[in-house]
Amino acid sequence: MPRTIWSGAISFGLVTVPINVVSATENHSIQFHQYHLEDMGRVRYKKVCELEGREVAQSEIGKGYELTKEHVIPITDQDLSNLPLPTAKAIEIVAFVPLETVDPIRIGEGYYLQPKEQVAAKPYKLLVQALGRSSRVAVAKYAWSGRERLGLLRVRDDVLVLHSMRWPDEIRDPTELLPPPVQLSDDEIDSALALMDTMTVDELEGDEYKDQYTDALAQVIEAKREDREPPEMPEPEQPARIVDLMAALQESVSKAKASRGEDAEIHQMPPPKKTAKKQPAKKTTTKAAAKKTTARRPRSA
Repeated sequence: MPRTIWSGAISFGLVTVPINVVSATENHSIQFHQYHLEDMGRVRYKKVCELEGREVAQSEIGKGYELTKEHVIPITDQDLSNLPLPTAKAIEIVAFVPLETVDPIRIGEGYYLQPKEQVAAKPYKLLVQALGRSSRVAVAKYAWSGRERLGLLRVRDDVLVLHSMRWPDEIRDPTELLPPPVQLSDDEIDSALALMDTMTVDELEGDEYKDQYTDALAQVIEAKREDREPPEMPEPEQPARIVDLMAALQESVSKAKASRGEDAEIHQMPPPKKTAKKQPAKKTTTKAAAKKTTARRPRSA
């Protein structure tokens, strides 16, 4: 059972749901320590007081805000827990929005919200079912680790999930990263869509979506433990420089179909549509125009 990160309540209007917060994800990466290469002794970091020049225990360490080098204001955990904010002890729902209106770049780490007590079961289930029927997500505010945060509440398998969200001013403007203007033909866009169709899957399952880096690293560690040479890893293919975009797209479609065991033969893309050239209008000579004008002149009575 994952440990509780934070305990509090969800505030939904006048409804309160006591909850415990636990992490929704796990880290399976291989972790390394730092060692002295000469004798493989463990290298550690020590916390030393700059004034006394000695190592201090964790129990002697607290938080402080530096006004100047000589003036530091100590801040205790009790100070932080007693902040004059409704979000200091509760996840306060402030709005409901359709999920598609939230830019994914603003969505961060996920946490499961567990009903804390038996009395929380009914309001917890009420919020779960209301969110499910509305097809919306809740936007909330909460205060953890010394700062107020914005969050997104949604339902996953009948469990409430809280995602941390970035504030609007924390998202950088990408305008300066835009490429220079280019022209794309309809055929190039159609070819890209054809490639997307061949790479579309129903769900993210299978070996392609496993952490191959960690598996390869585990093989290296196991080989060194057994005093043998690590397995040779295949050289990754170097991406070719694109000269003909249409040819690259067609070859990509062929490879994607072949990797799925489908017929690798692809239909040739239709040739670019030719726009009919407008014939230049024939210029009427001055004499011909004069004749037409004379011919149309009404007869005199």
